Amino acid sequence: MSTYNTMAYHLETERLIMRPWAESDAPEFCALLSERGNGTPPVERIRTAVAKLLAATEETGIALLPVQRRDEGDFIGYCGLIIGRTTLEEPEIAYELFQRVHGRGYATEAAAAVLDAAAATGRKRLWSTVGTWNGPSLRVLEKLGFERDRVSMEENGEVAWLTRALP
Repeated sequence: MSTYNTMAYHLETERLIMRPWAESDAPEFCALLSERGNGTPPVERIRTAVAKLLAATEETGIALLPVQRRDEGDFIGYCGLIIGRTTLEEPEIAYELFQRVHGRGYATEAAAAVLDAAAATGRKRLWSTVGTWNGPSLRVLEKLGFERDRVSMEENGEVAWLTRALP
């Protein structure tokens, strides 16, 4: 079993609440994924994906969490830790928010809370992988103290690998 503490699954910031997934998040999650430009996934497939995310959280002790605005109560995206292209010992931070809320600091605010939650698990380092074309996401990571480690080529183009030591 992991030598790390379990990540907190309820995180709150001044403007945001992050909590475990609920099946009722599936329609909004579909809408968010449709913004990637590949059509809207069937809601049943996303319900299955939500169940898999919850099972993975149970197994790994890390979580990708829905993000909602505190005042409006609306689902605006997700943020959290995933194994992704890395390892459970040094997971990746991942986030994606609706375009309608971009540019308001929500990604930075959510990711900062996740960084604190990751540090509280006892981990020493996090990764993030981002398409080099994604300037706004790279700026969020820069604000949070991530530094570029390398760039790799993947089928969707260049990917920047960034890393950050945890306190």
